Amino acid sequence: MIKIENAVKSFKGQKAIENLTLEISQGEIFGLLGANGAGKSTTINMLLGFLSPDSGVVQIDHKNCSKDSKEVRKHIGYIPENVNLYPYLSGIENLDYFSRLAGLKYAKSELKDFLSSCGLQEEAHKKKVSTYSKGMRQKVGIAIAYAKKAKVYLLDEPASGLDPMASNELSQLLKKLASEGAAIVMASHDIFRVREVCHRIGILKQGKLLKEINSEDVSANELETLYLDFMKN
Repeated sequence: MIKIENAVKSFKGQKAIENLTLEISQGEIFGLLGANGAGKSTTINMLLGFLSPDSGVVQIDHKNCSKDSKEVRKHIGYIPENVNLYPYLSGIENLDYFSRLAGLKYAKSELKDFLSSCGLQEEAHKKKVSTYSKGMRQKVGIAIAYAKKAKVYLLDEPASGLDPMASNELSQLLKKLASEGAAIVMASHDIFRVREVCHRIGILKQGKLLKEINSEDVSANELETLYLDFMKN
């Protein structure tokens, strides 16, 4: 479903991504671990078609992510670290608006179900987003992606601002989406959440994929030790 092959991306002569090769199948959750500047967001932006690789292949469902970006994005649910919503609209109104932009029209009961499934308390559904905490805004953003019923979900630090309960709810939702056949990429600093949720994990440093690991082959503590060793060396 997701294919990246020998992708290279540079900014002002500095390589942000260097010969990155990665394949993620339907039903798989892949975690990208790395420090700030490792290339996680650049990778996601290439998949979204916001950036074109200097060389190499970046595809979703056999379509070129930069050349066919409009078509590719129809099948992507994207959850950024900071969700931009309309502050004067309520949570349910934001969800309705962004769903309609994607060509989807839902009944009010369905919209409420999406928000509740993503952990937003029912009493907050009709309140203006300007009154929300960052975590509450993040839940609306997750619901917007979920309502798209996408083939691929791209998440950039998705648990930012979420409390432990909401973060666990997000984990369960991602597992549900994967079980329904979605391919998911989650870029995060959260070693323990990545270990819990993802089937495979890649450690990214200075644009290079240093190692791929099957989650079941390491404990969270072992993964942390391995990650820190790579970051130091």
